[in-house]
Amino acid sequence: MAGVLTGGEAEVHVAGLGQRAKVAARGLALASTADKDAALALAADLLVERGDDIVAANSEDVARAEAAGTTSSVVDRLRLTVDRVEAMAAGLEQVAALADPVGQVVEGWVRPNGLRIARVRVPLGVVAIIYENRPNVTSDAFGLCLKSGNAAFLRGSSGAISSNRAIAAVLREALVKAGLPADALVLVDDTSREAAVAFMRLRDCIDVLIPRGGPSLIAAILEHATVPHVIDGDGNCHVYVDAAADLAMAEAIVVNAKTQRPSVCNAAESLVVHEAVAPTFLPALARALPGVELVGDEIACAIEGSILPAAPDDFGREFLGLKLSVAVVADLDAAIAHVNRHSSGHSEAIVTADLTAATRFTTEVDAAAVLVNASTRFVDGERFGFGAEIGISTQKLHARGPMGLRELTTTKYVVQGDGHVV
Repeated sequence: MAGVLTGGEAEVHVAGLGQRAKVAARGLALASTADKDAALALAADLLVERGDDIVAANSEDVARAEAAGTTSSVVDRLRLTVDRVEAMAAGLEQVAALADPVGQVVEGWVRPNGLRIARVRVPLGVVAIIYENRPNVTSDAFGLCLKSGNAAFLRGSSGAISSNRAIAAVLREALVKAGLPADALVLVDDTSREAAVAFMRLRDCIDVLIPRGGPSLIAAILEHATVPHVIDGDGNCHVYVDAAADLAMAEAIVVNAKTQRPSVCNAAESLVVHEAVAPTFLPALARALPGVELVGDEIACAIEGSILPAAPDDFGREFLGLKLSVAVVADLDAAIAHVNRHSSGHSEAIVTADLTAATRFTTEVDAAAVLVNASTRFVDGERFGFGAEIGISTQKLHARGPMGLRELTTTKYVVQGDGHVV
């Protein structure tokens, strides 16, 4: 444990940890697929074996959060159970079963002069992740970074520090047992603001920084970070119920997207309904969402009395709880305009039997993922077949959408000649 450090001490401490990760990354880039998979398997076994210890450490974090009056949705993201720890282990096993992207030849060609050029996938190096009260990220980030040949340099929140320490200790033990450097995973144990800012500025150590958290964390990254970063942004996800929607299907999709796990970024936060079906759909939906607070525009409130008037910013908010904004629109053009105006660029869905409407929606809506007749909850690395994701990028460079193994690599050109000169 780093203890309470001054600003200068925090910078030195974090820089030292970064250098350790950088050294480990050089060796890890050369590790064989078999060695990486063996480490992942050992880590999965150890997580299950030490599950009770991890849950006990997590209970300390949960108790502090509840005593501080933390919201139930945040506590849900923080809480670990034996089942959730086993799911973390299963995630590592899934990553081990995936194809190793390192060394993959993306494309290759031969020039007219006989020069052979190939573009090959290589690790990024040190992947830094700064995240809030989600201790499962410690395991998920480790697994994806390890399989892609990167060192995982992690800085979690003070609220999850006991959980993160317990998980990281298990994972580092697995690395040593597998013959890989323990510093392939380095956890920053100083959770001060000064350490966080120092972490964001380690240009000589960090190759890419990925934040996992809410608006305040993203704002801090944009203000302080001097390292390359990929924004894992808000999830103000919409479901649009078109005039040609199967309303039973639409109800099932909205209920799932809103309530299956409301505290995650791919949960629906906003509902848009075509005026032709709104008088039938909204009363039925309100009955299907008894525990959800519905807030809407004037038309939505007039149609369904349980819908409360929306505040001006409700249509652009990520509630991360049992609350849903509702807008009624005149046509598809208005629906697309509403979604694009309020979207955070994460995931947007349309429910319709009209192929033309579906095509226009998927073409004209600007988001990392656009779904037709499916819940926004499917926008997830594991459900896409990537294994546990590192995050969902809402920006356009260098990755967009769920970030799996491939998104944790870059490419380099390998050029082979036979005495070629210019």
